[in-house]
Amino acid sequence: MIRQFKKTFSAPSSLGRREFLQMIPLLAAAPSALAQDTGPVAVQKIHSCDMRVTDVARSVQFYQDLFGAPVQARRGEQVFLRVGDGPRFFSLSPTLPGQEPGFSHIGLSVAGFDAEQIQAQLERFGIARGVAPTRGQSRLSVASTSWLEQQGAVSELFFADREGLIYHLMGDNYCGGNDADGGRCETLEQSATDGMFSLIDYSHFTNFLTNRARANAFYTEAFGKTFQAYQGPGAPVIGVGDGLQFLMYVGGEEDSVPAVPGRIDHVCFSVEDFDVDRILARLTDYGLRPRENPRETAPFMHWISMRMPNRGGAEGGTPELYFTDPDGLRIQLQDRSYCGGTGYLGDICAQL
Repeated sequence: MIRQFKKTFSAPSSLGRREFLQMIPLLAAAPSALAQDTGPVAVQKIHSCDMRVTDVARSVQFYQDLFGAPVQARRGEQVFLRVGDGPRFFSLSPTLPGQEPGFSHIGLSVAGFDAEQIQAQLERFGIARGVAPTRGQSRLSVASTSWLEQQGAVSELFFADREGLIYHLMGDNYCGGNDADGGRCETLEQSATDGMFSLIDYSHFTNFLTNRARANAFYTEAFGKTFQAYQGPGAPVIGVGDGLQFLMYVGGEEDSVPAVPGRIDHVCFSVEDFDVDRILARLTDYGLRPRENPRETAPFMHWISMRMPNRGGAEGGTPELYFTDPDGLRIQLQDRSYCGGTGYLGDICAQL
């Protein structure tokens, strides 16, 4: 509608009475359409992420052994594993020469997804239109820009924030398919096992940046979100919108231009029947070993971090459970009610 309105009233024309009457509904809708064009991006949910791994087949087997996640799409060597009932997913992509394993980007669904409109909205918050980075290009070189990438029939929208942290924005039907909107994944490749844990959904991402306050200000404004809880002074979590999922930005307070790109530290999934002892026992039986020294975190380890009251946790601690995958990527598991707040399950997030 907004594009139709702009097109109609930006070109000189001579409207007759009939044409004018036909345009009255469009005129009535124009203020709200213009507001959508310049307001915050209507982020709905955490929808996906991409993990760079050294051996895709090995990682697929690892995550299917743990979660029983079916493959819902493939794109070249990239494999899309379903989260919960889908179409949410996490994808596994092979590392390129010179790359280290890690998280490539965070995927967020946007209500009424329209790439053109979203790019216009992002421009209002300092994200200029740019071009897709080339292979090996530094993420800082595309900081504060958005771009489109063509993947077969799909035109995909990405942006990088001021510190080069990359996000993929999409409609809530996106599943990694090869049709025009990426929403057609008709054949599921079921896992050979049921998995040890039942994935429900994404819980959150924690990201390390040189200036956490700047990031919190940007994302609350650009996405129109508010703080959902605090995990200590100066450590808020930004609610994504459903009262559970959140994004967290931690790190320093440097005001200078970033010298190193921001980093996605870990992803957290919610699971059924969250029981610390049971989960640790199953991970140990599978072959993971307890981490003894936080400074010596290696692949196939697990550990518990007790978040105490000084970090917004419960008296006695809120247990937060982590493990590392075959490449050392950090994964957190929590109860389905976890919102980053207090209480034993981290499920108490009072209205702030």
